[in-house]
Amino acid sequence: MHEWALAEAVVAAARQIAKKEGLKEVKEVVIKVGELQQVELEIFEFALSKLEAQGFEGTEFNISLAKTELQCRVCEHKWLFDKTNLAEDTVEAIHFVPEVIHSYVRCAKCGSPDFKLLKGRGVWIERLRGAK
Repeated sequence: MHEWALAEAVVAAARQIAKKEGLKEVKEVVIKVGELQQVELEIFEFALSKLEAQGFEGTEFNISLAKTELQCRVCEHKWLFDKTNLAEDTVEAIHFVPEVIHSYVRCAKCGSPDFKLLKGRGVWIERLRGAK
């Protein structure tokens, strides 16, 4: 499961940041996950909770989704991805293979399927709070 590998990478990155900042204790790690990143958040949270023993006892891991922003290559219109009008199987297909989004989503202004993904992929530490 790649959620475990992501959790291990987040813990390793948090450890490096804490060391660089001279923190003796990490109290909170704020993590952003792109909406189209193919991450099962429950599994990711579970993995982080199990990895707390690696120097992060009592650390609060806060995870939130980063919305997906798209921009049409034809008319330059920008919009946020909204899955509420899509069928459940379509949402599932996009979750597992985000690249198929072009098959199901069109520009909200001109209807073109030719758009680029500006935001909505990746996993990153947005903030780390601790004590020196």
